[in-house]
Amino acid sequence: MVRPVALTLGEPAGIGPDIAIAAWLRRESDAVPPFYLLGDRAFIAARAKLLGVDLPLADADPGDVSGIFTEALPIVPTGHPTTARPGHPDHNSAAAVIGSIRQAVNDVVAGHAAALVTNPIAKSVLYRAGFAHPGHTEFLAELAATNGQPPQPVMLLWSSDLAVVPVTIHLPLREAITTLSSRMIVDTTRIVVAGLRTRFGIPRPRIAVSGLNPHAGEDGSLGTEDQTIVAPAIATLRAEGIDVKGPLPADTMFHEAARRTYDCAICMYHDQALIPVKTLAFDRAVNVTLGLPFIRTSPDHGTAFDIAGTGRANPSSLIAALRLAARMADSTHLA
Repeated sequence: MVRPVALTLGEPAGIGPDIAIAAWLRRESDAVPPFYLLGDRAFIAARAKLLGVDLPLADADPGDVSGIFTEALPIVPTGHPTTARPGHPDHNSAAAVIGSIRQAVNDVVAGHAAALVTNPIAKSVLYRAGFAHPGHTEFLAELAATNGQPPQPVMLLWSSDLAVVPVTIHLPLREAITTLSSRMIVDTTRIVVAGLRTRFGIPRPRIAVSGLNPHAGEDGSLGTEDQTIVAPAIATLRAEGIDVKGPLPADTMFHEAARRTYDCAICMYHDQALIPVKTLAFDRAVNVTLGLPFIRTSPDHGTAFDIAGTGRANPSSLIAALRLAARMADSTHLA
């Protein structure tokens, strides 16, 4: 029996419910794998009505999904009634979001689901409710902790055009530069290489590492970090037998010919990685978390409160996330 993908509700006032509905409606034309949505059936029915969609829904257990999916969108209830209106999070949004994530993780850890796909959340809404984590990924790492020790998650942005990983993520640029270390680069790259081998079926991943400074420091004349931080990390990784090159000037790493020479680019800070992948594949890029003991993907966009409930939300990134999660569960190679 094919295990389904567990899809979280995300922020109920955002476009997560909209794109979940749209993905199910495109299940045949876009070869969407069987999935179930963790949430409140009455809420999903109300959103479908608002969108003008005649949507068959069915309460389900994960084991029932394959038999239901072709005829109805399977809903696995979380016990959190949801009332948020599009664009207007309310007092129960945080409980609905957190409950959906917790239950989805439990399902995938227990083997009821093949993988986890998370819809976008609004961290500001969760923070007001006392959420103590910097973001989605850190919460997932805590839920995956063994013996009180959470794994180190790594954010991979994947598309058929380009795969990138930022070493430092949600930090001001000044802080990203001072935080960057050889150890961070080495640890991140090791997790990426292991993930590409086990999750994407690439036996010997080719890794390109960007420099931090313009022209990778121009032999120290434009900053010494590439010589003192990035290059030593690359030397360590090469000594471990990893196929890695760099530090490379970031402005010449992402044209078509260059992209053919590596499987993943390791970048030093957030925008250095995300600008090229979002330029090349804005509606198709998928956020993949490596380093967790289960598969997790997510659409590479936010809650889009301004278009929630309007029917204008594009489900392409969610569909890509669902399809990639199912492929990773089958150890399909990156292509």
